[in-house]
Amino acid sequence: MEAMLFTGPGVPLEPAEIDEPEPGPGQVRLQVRACGVCRTDLHIVDGELGEPKLPLVLGHQIVGAISALGPGVERFAVGDRVGVPWLGWTCGVCRPCRAGRENLCDRARFTGYTIDGGYARQAVADERYCFPVPEGYPDLQAAPLLCAGLIGYRALSLAGDGERIGLYGFGAAAHIVCQVARWQGRRVFAFTQAGDSETQAFARSLGAAWAGGSGEEPPEPLDAALIFAPVGPLVPIALRSVDKGGTVVCAGIHMSDIPAFPYELLWEERMIRSVANLTRADGDEFLALAPEVPVRTAVSAFELAQANEALEALRSGAVEGAVVLSIS
Repeated sequence: MEAMLFTGPGVPLEPAEIDEPEPGPGQVRLQVRACGVCRTDLHIVDGELGEPKLPLVLGHQIVGAISALGPGVERFAVGDRVGVPWLGWTCGVCRPCRAGRENLCDRARFTGYTIDGGYARQAVADERYCFPVPEGYPDLQAAPLLCAGLIGYRALSLAGDGERIGLYGFGAAAHIVCQVARWQGRRVFAFTQAGDSETQAFARSLGAAWAGGSGEEPPEPLDAALIFAPVGPLVPIALRSVDKGGTVVCAGIHMSDIPAFPYELLWEERMIRSVANLTRADGDEFLALAPEVPVRTAVSAFELAQANEALEALRSGAVEGAVVLSIS
């Protein structure tokens, strides 16, 4: 089958013909229809996440139709449309798993990183970590819900119930989170690269109360700030913008080093925390919520063979919303 293979950092993905995957016990095989392109994919390609399976099929925002069932599969049938997220397998027996924190599993495996993902015509996934895709979402528009949506939703949940929410980096995740936060009755303040008037206008079109450069002070203190850009220096900037008792949530899997900052920025019970992966409960909650909002995803589509171009478009920030591979 056709796939785009990652063979090592600094090397473009290579078009290749590989064997069709066979589902094992508890697994399903998907005919991939769409796969979102995530900044995590760039971190893998750039060598910033250092232990990928090699060679590797990237991609962890997969939407597809089930084409085959492995032994023991009970949740799904052939023909069902499902989505596959980043968290692809957990052990169920380690201390975090037993405590209901499977996102922190000691032996977790990840789609498109330690398990082959969706930059291919077909993919295999553990049925436990597949989600029914809500009706009403075309394949391309559904794909970003599987990571940008899920991680953004978890980040928003960890931010608490504050009314004034800052979003640093207004890309795939933030454009979804903005819609959810507005639906919840919160006010959103969007921070972009300096001078990026187009993205700022995009944020305002989705209901942001204010949009400006990441170095600007918001018009009023924030209750929480979610950082989606992988830029460590944004952490002290965000701390300066949050009110007493506010929270700064670092929502990416990788971030450049956070520079030293004076303790006074953290004082008065401000808090910094990170988001790690997701849980199946996150997936169930968010995918039930998305149609109620309703979340609408803006996507720029590329063909499978254009995966390298799609990654570069994401890197450059030359897209509005999310980048998705169309693999029909």
